[in-house]
Amino acid sequence: MTPHGEKPLIVQVVRQFLPNRGGLEDVVANLCHSLPERGFRVRVVTCDSLFSEPERGRLPHQETIDGIEIVRIPWRGSPRYPVAPAIFRHLRDADLVHVHAIDFFFDALSWGRFLHRRPMVATTHGGFFHTKSFSALKKTWFNTITRGSAQGYAEIIGCSEADMRTFEPIAGSRVRLIENGVDIAKFEDAASRVPTRRLVTIGRFSANKRLPLLIELTAALKARHPDWSLDIIGVPSDLTVDMLQAEARRQGVETAVTLHKGLTNPEIRTRLAEASLFVSASDYEGFGLVAVEAMSAGLLPVLNANAAFTDLAGRHTELSLSDFADISATADALEAAYARLETRGDALRADLMSAARAYGWNAVADRYCDVYRSVLGLAAAPRPALSFDATAPAR
Repeated sequence: MTPHGEKPLIVQVVRQFLPNRGGLEDVVANLCHSLPERGFRVRVVTCDSLFSEPERGRLPHQETIDGIEIVRIPWRGSPRYPVAPAIFRHLRDADLVHVHAIDFFFDALSWGRFLHRRPMVATTHGGFFHTKSFSALKKTWFNTITRGSAQGYAEIIGCSEADMRTFEPIAGSRVRLIENGVDIAKFEDAASRVPTRRLVTIGRFSANKRLPLLIELTAALKARHPDWSLDIIGVPSDLTVDMLQAEARRQGVETAVTLHKGLTNPEIRTRLAEASLFVSASDYEGFGLVAVEAMSAGLLPVLNANAAFTDLAGRHTELSLSDFADISATADALEAAYARLETRGDALRADLMSAARAYGWNAVADRYCDVYRSVLGLAAAPRPALSFDATAPAR
Protein backbone atom coordinates (compact mmCIF):
# COMPACT_ATOMS: atom_id res chain seq x y z
CA MET A 1 0.00 0.00 0.00
CA THR A 2 1.09 3.57 -0.67
CA PRO A 3 2.82 5.42 2.22
CA HIS A 4 1.04 8.52 3.50
CA GLY A 5 1.55 11.47 1.19
CA GLU A 6 2.50 9.44 -1.90
CA LYS A 7 0.27 9.23 -4.96
CA PRO A 8 -2.01 6.15 -4.94
CA LEU A 9 -0.89 3.29 -7.19
CA ILE A 10 -3.44 1.92 -9.67
CA VAL A 11 -2.45 -1.49 -11.05
CA GLN A 12 -4.02 -2.09 -14.46
CA VAL A 13 -4.46 -5.80 -15.24
CA VAL A 14 -4.96 -6.75 -18.89
CA ARG A 15 -4.19 -9.94 -20.79
CA GLN A 16 -2.35 -8.19 -23.67
CA PHE A 17 -0.53 -4.87 -23.75
CA LEU A 18 2.27 -3.02 -25.52
CA PRO A 19 4.05 -3.78 -27.79
CA ASN A 20 0.86 -5.49 -29.00
CA ARG A 21 -1.58 -3.14 -30.70
CA GLY A 22 -5.35 -3.30 -30.64
CA GLY A 23 -8.42 -1.57 -29.28
CA LEU A 24 -8.07 -2.96 -25.74
CA GLU A 25 -4.36 -2.14 -25.60
CA ASP A 26 -4.98 1.40 -26.87
CA VAL A 27 -7.63 2.05 -24.23
CA VAL A 28 -5.38 0.91 -21.39
CA ALA A 29 -2.37 2.83 -22.73
CA ASN A 30 -4.31 6.07 -23.08
CA LEU A 31 -5.76 5.68 -19.59
CA CYS A 32 -2.27 5.08 -18.21
CA HIS A 33 -0.94 8.21 -19.91
CA SER A 34 -3.79 10.22 -18.39
CA LEU A 35 -3.38 9.18 -14.74
CA PRO A 36 -0.12 10.85 -13.55
CA GLU A 37 -1.48 14.35 -14.30
CA ARG A 38 -4.53 13.42 -12.24
CA GLY A 39 -2.67 12.39 -9.10
CA PHE A 40 -2.11 8.64 -9.57
CA ARG A 41 0.80 6.32 -10.21
CA VAL A 42 0.20 3.46 -12.61
CA ARG A 43 1.57 0.02 -13.45
CA VAL A 44 0.35 -2.55 -15.98
CA VAL A 45 0.49 -6.30 -15.31
CA THR A 46 0.01 -8.47 -18.39
CA CYS A 47 0.93 -11.80 -19.97
CA ASP A 48 4.55 -12.32 -21.03
CA SER A 49 4.02 -13.20 -24.70
CA LEU A 50 1.97 -11.89 -27.60
CA PHE A 51 -0.95 -14.09 -28.58
CA SER A 52 -0.75 -12.81 -32.17
CA GLU A 53 3.02 -13.43 -32.47
CA PRO A 54 3.94 -16.52 -30.46
CA GLU A 55 7.15 -16.85 -32.46
CA ARG A 56 8.53 -13.83 -30.58
CA GLY A 57 8.74 -15.95 -27.43
CA ARG A 58 8.80 -14.51 -23.93
CA LEU A 59 8.95 -10.75 -23.55
CA PRO A 60 10.99 -9.06 -20.78
CA HIS A 61 9.61 -9.55 -17.28
CA GLN A 62 9.80 -5.79 -16.64
CA GLU A 63 9.90 -2.96 -19.16
CA THR A 64 8.93 0.68 -19.58
CA ILE A 65 7.23 1.59 -22.87
CA ASP A 66 6.00 5.11 -23.63
CA GLY A 67 6.62 5.96 -19.98
CA ILE A 68 4.38 3.13 -18.70
CA GLU A 69 5.79 0.60 -16.21
CA ILE A 70 4.92 -2.92 -17.42
CA VAL A 71 5.28 -6.19 -15.52
CA ARG A 72 4.75 -9.41 -17.48
CA ILE A 73 3.88 -12.78 -16.01
CA PRO A 74 3.82 -16.36 -17.37
CA TRP A 75 0.57 -17.90 -18.49
CA ARG A 76 -0.80 -21.15 -19.87
CA GLY A 77 -3.97 -22.33 -21.55
CA SER A 78 -5.97 -20.45 -24.17
CA PRO A 79 -5.47 -16.82 -25.23
CA ARG A 80 -9.21 -16.45 -24.60
CA TYR A 81 -8.75 -17.46 -20.95
CA PRO A 82 -5.04 -17.23 -20.11
CA VAL A 83 -4.37 -18.75 -16.70
CA ALA A 84 -1.73 -16.68 -14.88
CA PRO A 85 -1.77 -17.24 -11.10
CA ALA A 86 1.42 -15.18 -10.65
CA ILE A 87 -0.82 -12.10 -10.78
CA PHE A 88 -1.29 -12.31 -7.02
CA ARG A 89 2.41 -11.57 -6.43
CA HIS A 90 2.14 -8.19 -8.12
CA LEU A 91 -0.64 -6.57 -6.10
CA ARG A 92 1.10 -6.08 -2.77
CA ASP A 93 1.75 -2.35 -3.16
CA ALA A 94 -1.41 -1.58 -5.13
CA ASP A 95 -3.96 0.83 -3.72
CA LEU A 96 -6.54 -0.22 -6.29
CA VAL A 97 -6.65 -2.91 -8.98
CA HIS A 98 -8.36 -2.19 -12.31
CA VAL A 99 -9.13 -5.34 -14.32
CA HIS A 100 -9.79 -4.99 -18.04
CA ALA A 101 -12.06 -7.51 -19.80
CA ILE A 102 -13.85 -10.61 -18.54
CA ASP A 103 -11.37 -13.47 -18.39
CA PHE A 104 -9.18 -15.40 -15.92
CA PHE A 105 -8.00 -12.22 -14.22
CA PHE A 106 -11.58 -11.03 -13.64
CA ASP A 107 -12.54 -14.35 -12.07
CA ALA A 108 -9.36 -15.19 -10.15
CA LEU A 109 -8.87 -11.77 -8.57
CA SER A 110 -12.47 -11.72 -7.40
CA TRP A 111 -12.45 -15.21 -5.91
CA GLY A 112 -9.04 -14.48 -4.38
CA ARG A 113 -9.95 -11.08 -2.96
CA PHE A 114 -9.80 -12.31 0.64
CA LEU A 115 -6.12 -13.14 0.01
CA HIS A 116 -4.96 -9.96 -1.72
CA ARG A 117 -7.48 -7.62 0.02
CA ARG A 118 -7.26 -4.86 -2.56
CA PRO A 119 -10.28 -2.87 -3.75
CA MET A 120 -11.08 -3.55 -7.40
CA VAL A 121 -12.92 -2.13 -10.35
CA ALA A 122 -13.36 -3.73 -13.77
CA THR A 123 -14.11 -2.57 -17.30
CA THR A 124 -16.13 -4.95 -19.44
CA HIS A 125 -14.72 -4.32 -22.98
CA GLY A 126 -17.52 -6.35 -24.52
CA GLY A 127 -17.38 -9.29 -22.14
CA PHE A 128 -16.82 -12.57 -23.98
CA PHE A 129 -19.75 -12.47 -26.41
CA HIS A 130 -17.67 -11.42 -29.43
CA THR A 131 -18.81 -14.46 -31.41
CA LYS A 132 -21.87 -16.70 -31.30
CA SER A 133 -19.66 -19.78 -30.80
CA PHE A 134 -20.59 -21.80 -27.71
CA SER A 135 -23.35 -19.27 -26.98
CA ALA A 136 -25.26 -21.60 -24.63
CA LEU A 137 -22.10 -22.37 -22.63
CA LYS A 138 -21.20 -18.66 -22.52
CA LYS A 139 -24.63 -17.73 -21.18
CA THR A 140 -24.42 -20.41 -18.51
CA TRP A 141 -20.91 -19.28 -17.51
CA PHE A 142 -22.02 -15.64 -17.47
CA ASN A 143 -25.01 -16.32 -15.25
CA THR A 144 -23.03 -18.44 -12.79
CA ILE A 145 -19.25 -17.86 -12.69
CA THR A 146 -19.30 -14.28 -14.00
CA ARG A 147 -22.24 -13.38 -11.76
CA GLY A 148 -20.31 -14.67 -8.73
CA SER A 149 -17.08 -12.96 -9.80
CA ALA A 150 -18.87 -9.64 -10.26
CA GLN A 151 -19.58 -9.53 -6.53
CA GLY A 152 -15.90 -8.83 -5.83
CA TYR A 153 -15.84 -5.49 -7.67
CA ALA A 154 -16.74 -2.14 -6.18
CA GLU A 155 -17.65 -0.84 -9.62
CA ILE A 156 -18.11 -2.54 -12.99
CA ILE A 157 -17.66 -0.09 -15.84
CA GLY A 158 -19.55 -0.81 -19.03
CA CYS A 159 -17.72 0.71 -21.98
CA SER A 160 -20.88 0.84 -24.11
CA GLU A 161 -24.62 0.97 -23.69
CA ALA A 162 -24.74 -2.61 -24.96
CA ASP A 163 -22.39 -3.72 -22.17
CA MET A 164 -24.51 -1.84 -19.62
CA ARG A 165 -27.56 -3.78 -20.74
CA THR A 166 -25.63 -7.05 -20.51
CA PHE A 167 -24.09 -6.56 -17.05
CA GLU A 168 -26.85 -4.79 -15.13
CA PRO A 169 -28.79 -8.04 -14.54
CA ILE A 170 -25.81 -9.58 -12.70
CA ALA A 171 -24.34 -6.49 -10.98
CA GLY A 172 -27.21 -4.03 -10.63
CA SER A 173 -26.38 -0.53 -9.43
CA ARG A 174 -22.63 -1.22 -9.33
CA VAL A 175 -22.57 -0.98 -13.13
CA ARG A 176 -21.88 2.46 -14.57
CA LEU A 177 -21.34 3.67 -18.11
CA ILE A 178 -17.99 5.14 -19.15
CA GLU A 179 -17.66 4.82 -22.89
CA ASN A 180 -14.16 4.23 -24.17
CA GLY A 181 -12.03 7.24 -24.86
CA VAL A 182 -10.55 7.45 -28.32
CA ASP A 183 -7.14 8.73 -29.34
CA ILE A 184 -8.59 11.06 -31.94
CA ALA A 185 -5.24 12.67 -32.74
CA LYS A 186 -3.43 9.67 -34.19
CA PHE A 187 -5.50 9.44 -37.40
CA GLU A 188 -7.08 12.91 -37.38
CA ASP A 189 -7.81 14.31 -40.84
CA ALA A 190 -5.92 11.44 -42.51
CA ALA A 191 -8.46 10.30 -45.11
CA SER A 192 -8.27 11.08 -48.81
CA ARG A 193 -9.16 14.66 -49.71
CA VAL A 194 -11.06 13.50 -52.78
CA PRO A 195 -13.67 10.72 -52.93
CA THR A 196 -12.14 7.37 -53.82
CA ARG A 197 -13.62 3.89 -54.14
CA ARG A 198 -11.08 2.49 -51.68
CA LEU A 199 -12.40 0.79 -48.53
CA VAL A 200 -10.40 0.28 -45.35
CA THR A 201 -11.00 -1.81 -42.23
CA ILE A 202 -8.85 -1.91 -39.09
CA GLY A 203 -8.77 -4.53 -36.34
CA ARG A 204 -7.63 -7.98 -35.35
CA PHE A 205 -7.98 -10.70 -37.96
CA SER A 206 -10.52 -12.49 -35.78
CA ALA A 207 -13.63 -14.49 -36.61
CA ASN A 208 -16.08 -11.97 -35.16
CA LYS A 209 -14.79 -9.31 -37.60
CA ARG A 210 -16.06 -11.50 -40.50
CA LEU A 211 -13.31 -10.36 -42.86
CA PRO A 212 -14.21 -12.97 -45.53
CA LEU A 213 -17.51 -11.10 -45.95
CA LEU A 214 -15.58 -7.91 -46.71
CA ILE A 215 -13.59 -9.76 -49.37
CA GLU A 216 -16.80 -11.12 -50.90
CA LEU A 217 -18.26 -7.61 -50.74
CA THR A 218 -15.25 -6.23 -52.61
CA ALA A 219 -15.84 -8.77 -55.38
CA ALA A 220 -19.48 -7.69 -55.65
CA LEU A 221 -18.50 -4.02 -55.80
CA LYS A 222 -15.84 -4.61 -58.47
CA ALA A 223 -18.48 -6.27 -60.62
CA ARG A 224 -20.26 -2.89 -60.57
CA HIS A 225 -17.19 -0.65 -60.93
CA PRO A 226 -13.58 -1.79 -61.44
CA ASP A 227 -12.06 0.89 -59.17
CA TRP A 228 -13.27 -0.62 -55.88
CA SER A 229 -10.55 -1.99 -53.57
CA LEU A 230 -10.06 -2.93 -49.92
CA ASP A 231 -7.24 -2.51 -47.37
CA ILE A 232 -7.39 -4.86 -44.36
CA ILE A 233 -5.17 -3.52 -41.55
CA GLY A 234 -4.48 -5.35 -38.29
CA VAL A 235 -2.76 -8.28 -36.64
CA PRO A 236 -3.45 -12.01 -37.06
CA SER A 237 -5.68 -13.74 -34.55
CA ASP A 238 -7.83 -16.79 -35.35
CA LEU A 239 -7.61 -15.74 -39.01
CA THR A 240 -4.20 -15.53 -40.67
CA VAL A 241 -2.83 -13.53 -43.58
CA ASP A 242 -2.56 -16.74 -45.62
CA MET A 243 -6.21 -17.64 -44.96
CA LEU A 244 -7.43 -14.19 -46.02
CA GLN A 245 -5.24 -14.12 -49.11
CA ALA A 246 -6.62 -17.52 -50.09
CA GLU A 247 -10.15 -16.16 -49.75
CA ALA A 248 -9.25 -13.16 -51.93
CA ARG A 249 -7.94 -15.54 -54.62
CA ARG A 250 -11.10 -17.63 -54.35
CA GLN A 251 -13.21 -14.52 -54.89
CA GLY A 252 -11.00 -13.40 -57.79
CA VAL A 253 -9.98 -10.11 -56.10
CA GLU A 254 -6.40 -10.86 -55.02
CA THR A 255 -5.17 -7.69 -56.75
CA ALA A 256 -7.90 -5.52 -55.16
CA VAL A 257 -7.54 -6.73 -51.55
CA THR A 258 -4.35 -5.77 -49.69
CA LEU A 259 -3.51 -7.11 -46.24
CA HIS A 260 -1.31 -5.08 -43.89
CA LYS A 261 0.02 -6.83 -40.79
CA GLY A 262 1.34 -4.98 -37.77
CA LEU A 263 1.54 -1.45 -39.20
CA THR A 264 2.60 1.46 -36.99
CA ASN A 265 0.23 4.39 -36.59
CA PRO A 266 2.17 6.55 -39.10
CA GLU A 267 2.04 3.68 -41.59
CA ILE A 268 -1.71 3.36 -41.04
CA ARG A 269 -2.13 7.09 -41.69
CA THR A 270 -0.43 6.57 -45.04
CA ARG A 271 -2.94 3.88 -45.97
CA LEU A 272 -5.90 5.99 -44.80
CA ALA A 273 -4.79 8.85 -47.03
CA GLU A 274 -5.78 6.70 -50.02
CA ALA A 275 -9.25 5.74 -48.71
CA SER A 276 -12.62 7.46 -48.28
CA LEU A 277 -14.79 4.78 -46.68
CA PHE A 278 -14.41 2.67 -43.54
CA VAL A 279 -16.17 -0.69 -43.35
CA SER A 280 -16.73 -3.21 -40.58
CA ALA A 281 -18.67 -6.47 -40.89
CA SER A 282 -18.10 -7.25 -37.18
CA ASP A 283 -21.00 -9.10 -35.58
CA TYR A 284 -19.99 -7.95 -32.07
CA GLU A 285 -18.19 -4.91 -30.67
CA GLY A 286 -17.73 -3.75 -27.10
CA PHE A 287 -18.00 -0.08 -28.02
CA GLY A 288 -17.07 0.67 -31.62
CA LEU A 289 -13.83 2.53 -30.90
CA VAL A 290 -12.37 1.88 -34.34
CA ALA A 291 -15.42 3.46 -36.00
CA VAL A 292 -14.82 6.66 -34.02
CA GLU A 293 -11.14 6.58 -35.01
CA ALA A 294 -12.30 6.30 -38.62
CA MET A 295 -14.58 9.31 -38.14
CA SER A 296 -11.67 11.31 -36.73
CA ALA A 297 -9.75 10.54 -39.93
CA GLY A 298 -12.61 11.86 -42.06
CA LEU A 299 -13.55 8.41 -43.33
CA LEU A 300 -17.24 7.74 -43.86
CA PRO A 301 -18.18 4.53 -41.97
CA VAL A 302 -20.55 1.88 -43.30
CA LEU A 303 -21.04 -0.62 -40.48
CA ASN A 304 -22.70 -3.92 -39.71
CA ALA A 305 -25.81 -3.32 -37.61
CA ASN A 306 -24.57 -4.92 -34.36
CA ALA A 307 -25.68 -3.47 -31.01
CA ALA A 308 -22.68 -1.20 -30.43
CA PHE A 309 -22.65 0.20 -33.95
CA THR A 310 -26.42 0.70 -33.85
CA ASP A 311 -26.07 2.74 -30.66
CA LEU A 312 -23.28 4.78 -32.25
CA ALA A 313 -25.23 5.41 -35.47
CA GLY A 314 -28.22 6.48 -33.38
CA ARG A 315 -26.14 9.44 -32.22
CA HIS A 316 -24.39 10.21 -35.50
CA THR A 317 -26.62 10.23 -38.56
CA GLU A 318 -23.60 10.47 -40.88
CA LEU A 319 -22.95 6.74 -40.26
CA SER A 320 -24.62 4.06 -42.38
CA LEU A 321 -25.73 0.63 -41.15
CA SER A 322 -26.28 -2.52 -43.17
CA ASP A 323 -26.65 -6.26 -42.71
CA PHE A 324 -23.26 -7.33 -44.10
CA ALA A 325 -24.51 -10.87 -44.57
CA ASP A 326 -26.62 -9.40 -47.38
CA ILE A 327 -23.83 -8.64 -49.84
CA SER A 328 -26.05 -7.01 -52.47
CA ALA A 329 -27.76 -4.66 -50.01
CA THR A 330 -24.42 -3.71 -48.44
CA ALA A 331 -22.94 -3.00 -51.88
CA ASP A 332 -25.91 -0.70 -52.47
CA ALA A 333 -25.20 1.05 -49.14
CA LEU A 334 -21.57 1.60 -50.11
CA GLU A 335 -22.48 2.95 -53.54
CA ALA A 336 -24.88 5.36 -51.81
CA ALA A 337 -22.21 6.38 -49.30
CA TYR A 338 -19.76 7.08 -52.11
CA ALA A 339 -22.40 9.21 -53.86
CA ARG A 340 -22.82 11.23 -50.64
CA LEU A 341 -19.07 11.89 -50.63
CA GLU A 342 -19.21 13.07 -54.22
CA THR A 343 -22.01 15.56 -53.48
CA ARG A 344 -20.99 16.89 -50.03
CA GLY A 345 -17.58 15.43 -49.29
CA ASP A 346 -15.93 18.41 -47.53
CA ALA A 347 -18.93 19.15 -45.30
CA LEU A 348 -19.43 15.45 -44.49
CA ARG A 349 -15.75 15.07 -43.64
CA ALA A 350 -15.92 18.08 -41.30
CA ASP A 351 -19.07 16.73 -39.59
CA LEU A 352 -17.45 13.33 -38.99
CA MET A 353 -14.27 14.79 -37.51
CA SER A 354 -16.26 17.19 -35.32
CA ALA A 355 -18.41 14.34 -33.97
CA ALA A 356 -15.32 12.26 -33.15
CA ARG A 357 -13.85 15.00 -30.93
CA ALA A 358 -16.54 14.36 -28.31
CA TYR A 359 -14.84 11.02 -27.56
CA GLY A 360 -11.42 12.46 -26.64
CA TRP A 361 -9.63 11.12 -23.58
CA ASN A 362 -9.76 14.14 -21.23
CA ALA A 363 -13.36 13.69 -20.10
CA VAL A 364 -13.09 9.89 -20.05
CA ALA A 365 -9.97 9.93 -17.86
CA ASP A 366 -11.67 12.35 -15.46
CA ARG A 367 -14.58 9.94 -15.07
CA TYR A 368 -12.27 7.00 -14.38
CA CYS A 369 -10.40 9.01 -11.76
CA ASP A 370 -13.71 9.92 -10.12
CA VAL A 371 -14.37 6.17 -9.78
CA TYR A 372 -10.92 5.55 -8.30
CA ARG A 373 -11.29 8.34 -5.75
CA SER A 374 -14.77 7.20 -4.79
CA VAL A 375 -13.65 3.60 -4.22
CA LEU A 376 -10.55 4.72 -2.29
CA GLY A 377 -12.49 7.27 -0.23
CA LEU A 378 -10.43 10.19 -1.53
CA ALA A 379 -11.62 13.75 -1.93
CA ALA A 380 -12.25 15.02 -5.42
CA ALA A 381 -9.17 16.57 -6.99
CA PRO A 382 -8.90 19.53 -9.37
CA ARG A 383 -8.86 18.71 -13.06
CA PRO A 384 -5.49 18.88 -14.85
CA ALA A 385 -4.51 22.07 -16.63
CA LEU A 386 -6.06 22.53 -20.05
CA SER A 387 -2.60 22.45 -21.60
CA PHE A 388 -2.46 18.70 -20.96
CA ASP A 389 -3.47 16.86 -24.12
CA ALA A 390 -4.68 13.40 -23.15
CA THR A 391 -5.52 12.65 -26.76
CA ALA A 392 -1.95 13.03 -28.00
CA PRO A 393 -0.70 9.91 -29.76
CA ALA A 394 1.53 7.55 -27.80
CA ARG A 395 5.19 8.16 -28.42
